[in-house]
Amino acid sequence: MIAKIGKGENLWGALTYNQQKVDNEKGTVLFTNKIPDLWDGPYSVKFFHQYFEPYLIANNKTEKPVRHISLNPDPEDKVNDKDYREMAQQYMQEMGYGNQPYVVFKHTDIDRAHIHIVTTCVQIDGKKISDRYDHSRSMEVCRKLEKQYNLKIAGENRNLNQSPIFKPVDYTKRNIKTQLSSVIRHMPQTYSFQSIGAYNALLSQFNISVEEISGELHGKMRKGMVYFATDKNGKKISSPFKSSLFGKQAGLENIQVLIEKSKMKNNPSKLILKRTIETALSTSKSEASFKTRLLEQGIATVIRKNDEGRIYGITFIDHNSKSVWNGSQLSKELSANAFNKLWNEVETKPETNSYNSSNNNISLEKSSEHFFSNNSYEVFDGFFSGLLSSDTNEDQEEQIFESQMKKRQRKRR
Repeated sequence: MIAKIGKGENLWGALTYNQQKVDNEKGTVLFTNKIPDLWDGPYSVKFFHQYFEPYLIANNKTEKPVRHISLNPDPEDKVNDKDYREMAQQYMQEMGYGNQPYVVFKHTDIDRAHIHIVTTCVQIDGKKISDRYDHSRSMEVCRKLEKQYNLKIAGENRNLNQSPIFKPVDYTKRNIKTQLSSVIRHMPQTYSFQSIGAYNALLSQFNISVEEISGELHGKMRKGMVYFATDKNGKKISSPFKSSLFGKQAGLENIQVLIEKSKMKNNPSKLILKRTIETALSTSKSEASFKTRLLEQGIATVIRKNDEGRIYGITFIDHNSKSVWNGSQLSKELSANAFNKLWNEVETKPETNSYNSSNNNISLEKSSEHFFSNNSYEVFDGFFSGLLSSDTNEDQEEQIFESQMKKRQRKRR
């Protein structure tokens, strides 16, 4: 079972998101704690909100008093409503929220039924419930519930066709070729990209770069690709490796075929990604905070700069939908030129994670590992965020909803 813990400040938005599922007959209210049951009428956001108000009013210093938690059993687990209620109560009790008001919603709009819990970490005396070590504590509770209710264990390798785990190349180790192979053999088939440049941006997240080469062989012009290992700053630190060492799937011909397929494909994640980036941009004050917000959403940003610091390229790598996009492909407002105008006006200092090379200046945000397993545990410090491949559509839908709620609030003011 996977647990996600979202931390935010918009209680009304969290309640509205879940109540709309109920109103649209795509969810139900399973259980309430310290909130009366309504036997003769439908629930409403206003009804729920009034029971949280005393806690929010008492809040002293907590910046993000809202907790939006979801418990997600394996899709093959069949959990009835009674067990969901008991699991929710036990989880909240062991996480320290047993005396807090909370609402348990069951979502049924996707194949994988799961529950959402909305609560507050502020106690009635205004003090915050400690969230220290909530990652490890939540994992322990989930493992206990899995045994108690005979659920599949998250992370257990039951599927032989499970997607691979990609790790950045560590140039301090000797097996460079093996490390390169573990990424290059699977990466092109796992992600979609529409240019060699986008493919290179994707590989840069794993300390790898690729170059096209051409030359004459036996009187004929030949084209191909070579791969390099790089250090964490993007500088080449290995001799070139011919693509043929990693199989046909890593060669230029196959990469070009995949690029054409990606161009023809109508990717529904494009609009979601665009909105996610726009939301991050509207709530960020700098390039660094912008990239951090996106990384929390499972989106890496690769920025290319010249020696003068001018941005001439920006690429977004969505690890949720496994797709790579240049900013200009998403929107004119998200092009390199637009970001250059924005950040060159408000920032005078270079980013600490930028680097200079003989060719360009690239600013990278990386994760130490990228897991693409359907059974992995994630706790999210962003309100609706994460790097989870099993079902990210709902997480992104929540994020978009949150953005819309904020816009409406600004209009009311």
